[in-house]
Amino acid sequence: MDLSRLLGGQTSLLESLYAQSQAGRWAVPRERFADALERSAKKALAPGPVTLQRLQEYFSALHLEDLALATACADGDDAAWEHFFSAYRAYLRAAASAILRCKADSAEACDLADSLFSELYGLAAGKKGAERSLFRYFHGRSSLKTWLRAVLAQRHIDSIRAGRRFDQLAEDETGDSRQRMTLCPETLPADPHRERYVASFTRALQTALERLEPREKERLRLYYAEERTLAEIGRLLEEHESSVSRHLDRVRRDLRQAVEDILRDGLAAAKGCPAQPGLSDAEIALCFEYSAGDSPIDLDKLLPRSKSPGPAAGKRTP
Repeated sequence: MDLSRLLGGQTSLLESLYAQSQAGRWAVPRERFADALERSAKKALAPGPVTLQRLQEYFSALHLEDLALATACADGDDAAWEHFFSAYRAYLRAAASAILRCKADSAEACDLADSLFSELYGLAAGKKGAERSLFRYFHGRSSLKTWLRAVLAQRHIDSIRAGRRFDQLAEDETGDSRQRMTLCPETLPADPHRERYVASFTRALQTALERLEPREKERLRLYYAEERTLAEIGRLLEEHESSVSRHLDRVRRDLRQAVEDILRDGLAAAKGCPAQPGLSDAEIALCFEYSAGDSPIDLDKLLPRSKSPGPAAGKRTP
């Protein structure tokens, strides 16, 4: 079968998938649902011919009801949107609270969760449409809940990065950074242990990275050292883009916890570095703060680049 004509002549297969999805509940036409199925398959399957059995196996693994609901929401069906809002709003707020580590009914969690609705609805310049809805990126390979959580986490990460870039730009334009540099010595004495804390953090991070599974280290290397996008990493590792984002988020959390544990337990003497006793929670917090401010970490050394060229981009910081 050619990917350009996936469901051509496959009337019985389409009817079966359409019935399983309950797309008729949202008044999604068969042709529209067929388009969603073909878009999903073309996104996941390699270009070129595929067997009917391979296609059937792929479609049978999809979350068809979720795909039908997402399609109807993208098209602006009121009944579908009412169902989505009532069924998923609480889940989105709970997911936001887990990402932000705050209460589900807090203003921060509600703002993060609710801010996603306009993108899902496809609002742009006061108009809405399926071509602008974030739902067009949902292909049914994961559950809608899993996909929504991954999107929410990525939006939070994007907002943090954007905020950092804005702060840097504002400082450069107003001179605030230079002013703070001259004021800080007058208001706060320099910490004589700063360099030691930064060195301790770097050693702990290197140790934690060495303990990672090869595939986890590969994800970090591709993302931070090679500057690859989530989509590019997904193609290289044969994973869905949302899975890459989810795995990166988990590895970052695990890595931070590992660094904290190493600093708390202490480091043995190694490679010319003296042994280091365990640090208190307050000292560990200083390690993270000073290291983030000084940016002494050589990611190209800790996560060496491969010889294959990657797209040019600004350096990311974990």
